[in-house]
Amino acid sequence: MTVVSEVLETDKKSFSKTDLIHTACKELLTYGLWDGKTRCKRLIKKYIFRRATIVEDLIFWPTGLLAVGLWNCLQEEQEDLREEMEAALCAYFARWKKKSCPVTYLDDLLAGEVFLKAYEEYQQNKVENNFVDAEKAQQYQQAVEKLATYAFAYPTDETGSFPYRANQQNGYVFVDSIGLTCPFLYEYGRVFQKKESMELAVKQIANFLAYGMDAATGLPYHGYDVVSGTKYGIIGWGRAVGWLLRGMTGCMATDYGTELLCESFHALVDVVLSYQRKDGYFSWQLQAIEGPADTSATGMICVALQEGIQRGILQGETYTQTLEKGMRAIVKSAKNGKIYDCSGECEGFSQYPQRYGAYPWALGMALMLKM
Repeated sequence: MTVVSEVLETDKKSFSKTDLIHTACKELLTYGLWDGKTRCKRLIKKYIFRRATIVEDLIFWPTGLLAVGLWNCLQEEQEDLREEMEAALCAYFARWKKKSCPVTYLDDLLAGEVFLKAYEEYQQNKVENNFVDAEKAQQYQQAVEKLATYAFAYPTDETGSFPYRANQQNGYVFVDSIGLTCPFLYEYGRVFQKKESMELAVKQIANFLAYGMDAATGLPYHGYDVVSGTKYGIIGWGRAVGWLLRGMTGCMATDYGTELLCESFHALVDVVLSYQRKDGYFSWQLQAIEGPADTSATGMICVALQEGIQRGILQGETYTQTLEKGMRAIVKSAKNGKIYDCSGECEGFSQYPQRYGAYPWALGMALMLKM
């Protein structure tokens, strides 16, 4: 794509994909880990006061996004950084494997995308490197099967959708889970010829399109409860749009998903494009044009555009120009190997802290863009 070199020419001084990769390799192995004080507090709460406590998730979604971003960079001509990226991904998996590959949340399926891709690539090419060889490929397959088993056994609501946190027993379906689970499930079904996995992935999206969208704008709510029919959160939260688009592109890797989702994907993209700001960004809430820009929302939307263009689903200058403007915006927010202007972690429906900085969910998406 000619957009790539043009974007990089805009500001070489502040943008370096090499620096982004260095940061991602470091944060992949450090972000979100508990320090000694936190671990001690959790143990006291669990064993002294006998209270429920969360467990440390070694492959939770922010590092999962970094892992996917690094994998995408491995597919590019980044030979001078290949060893560093392979070593980081290998250590990431080894840390999880050392604990017997516990699956903590639905979120963990995101990291599983990388292990699945590594397994498939080795089976096809039999090329060994720091990240994959015959033994590791078998280990990746075992881990992937464990993630798939978790998903197939996960409770669903009456329509077959995953409640985001089934243990909370509230029936809330979050759009986040579309982007976190559907690409893995669809690819798992494709690689191992399990149509039921592909169908499960597409069902999550079809249900959200049926129950979680705003009829007036064509944008998603953050989530819904199918029993009461109530939709929750705000309309057009930037990352909600991004998660939904990510799930859809992940399920259009074959004709089966494309035929079912192409029309809805195209319609959603066309709505989203109308909210791009003059500076190229998308806002933290798409309709809040004069509100804070959000590089995580911008990155997610741009990656979906990139995928749609590459697969021939999105054709025409409108889409390529939007993508170019979005990538230019992300370049402007790059500094010292990080992507700034990213909104902080969401804490639940309608809980979107207005904190902006450099977070893995912006960095991981930037690495997925061909810049």
